[in-house]
Amino acid sequence: MAVNLNVYQRLASLDFLRGLIMLLLAFDATGIYEWLDHQTEGHITNYLARQFVHHPWNGLRLWDLVQPAFMFMAGTAMAFSLKKQWEAGVSWTATFRKALKRSGWLFFWGVLDYAVRPEGLSFELWDVLTQLSFTTLIAFLIFRWSVTAQISVCAGLLLLTECLYRFTHVPGFDQPFTDQHNFGNYIDLLLMNKINSGGWVAINCIPTAVHTIGGALAGKLLQQHMTGNAQSSRKLLQQLFMWGAAVMILGYGLDLAGITPIIKRIATSSFTLASLGWCLWFLAISYWWVDLLQHRKGLLIVNVFGMNAIFIYLFFEIVGHGWFNGYITAITNGVLDWFNAGEDFKVVIAAVAIVALEWLLCLFLYRRKIFFKL
Repeated sequence: MAVNLNVYQRLASLDFLRGLIMLLLAFDATGIYEWLDHQTEGHITNYLARQFVHHPWNGLRLWDLVQPAFMFMAGTAMAFSLKKQWEAGVSWTATFRKALKRSGWLFFWGVLDYAVRPEGLSFELWDVLTQLSFTTLIAFLIFRWSVTAQISVCAGLLLLTECLYRFTHVPGFDQPFTDQHNFGNYIDLLLMNKINSGGWVAINCIPTAVHTIGGALAGKLLQQHMTGNAQSSRKLLQQLFMWGAAVMILGYGLDLAGITPIIKRIATSSFTLASLGWCLWFLAISYWWVDLLQHRKGLLIVNVFGMNAIFIYLFFEIVGHGWFNGYITAITNGVLDWFNAGEDFKVVIAAVAIVALEWLLCLFLYRRKIFFKL
């Protein structure tokens, strides 16, 4: 079980998790998950299909964990990046300027993602990159604080979220956990003069900063135990699973007790805690499987996405939705028409073709060591 992880320039499990997230998001951008949900409706397999679409309100599905995992991984990666920079003699001020610049670019691309609509230009703050621009900056600013202090900040952010939803009695927006009538909807009306029809709110960045801070703390914990010692590795896994279980029990407990429902769309404190627990477990399992047991076979399939995560996310969100998906679908449908293929088969083949071509694009960049970073 022992392995000297210091010989690796990157944490393989982190690249694997980030790549897996991007692969899942790439398929989501094709619309295949919603199609599967619709096709299996009323069938026993629908339970599995629905794990790949967001829960409509109170509840938690697998797909609701993707954004938390994305933001959690950003925090973990930041911990390794900052350690490398500071060991190289880069000052805190220089890294702060870099973090501030990165947050600015994340905000810009997050807004641009939904800025161009058929009906004209739009200003929206619901994109994951926009949220990440806030959460990474908060995580950076408190990165050097003690573990206790950072956990206290997390608790404060969740308490602030609870207070904002429960005690700000704005007429028409005074129902804490009701879609279209909560405080988050009110703030969106002030910021963007609109409310998201799906229930998403911009102030999700406040509670979900806990995901990025938690990821950074997990990254520090990994660094402390990456010694190659089997006993140290076991201790690391125990701590990741223990902390994961603790926050998961707290999150689910708040929901089951009827105190705060688990709602991903407004990132309630119970959702944030429960999803953070899953993120810690995902990291622990990935670290054990990929880094400790050194199962590296086939990782290239996801790693090429993970190494250019921001690039491919923007590609399938902007280029994919705007042109690429429709173009490739038209080609695959046209070819399959020659063989009188069924409509269901066409949908699946189109989705696979789109993701395969996006993967080949990332492979091209990967082999030429071209990595787009903010």
